[in-house]
Amino acid sequence: MDKVMLILIAGPYRSGSGDDPAVMAANLARLEAAAWPVFQKGHVPMIGEWVALPVLRGAGGGAVGDALYDRVMHPTAERLLQHCDAVLRLEGASTGADNDVRIAQERGLPVYRSLEEIPIRAGA
Repeated sequence: MDKVMLILIAGPYRSGSGDDPAVMAANLARLEAAAWPVFQKGHVPMIGEWVALPVLRGAGGGAVGDALYDRVMHPTAERLLQHCDAVLRLEGASTGADNDVRIAQERGLPVYRSLEEIPIRAGA
């Protein structure tokens, strides 16, 4: 593979956290742990929360699950998927990640279920 792909890493962030900030931070760290391996394969990793959380702060912040939060978090991933070339779906129950997979499949984008499935870009 010669093309650099922008790969959305999707998995649990809020789901299953009980809205506990420490659990959500641990979930984000798990998503971020996949970023380096994606990069090593010659691609660009993307995580929706990397974009959505600063947008949410810029909008004045919002409590987890309030109207502003809901207007920013999932729609950010939907917008990002207009630019992504693939999705890496990490294990774990997640409504948002399942929605990311659905959108990717509708757009004909590859959905990888493990890091091993992601092709190595030539020259990586």
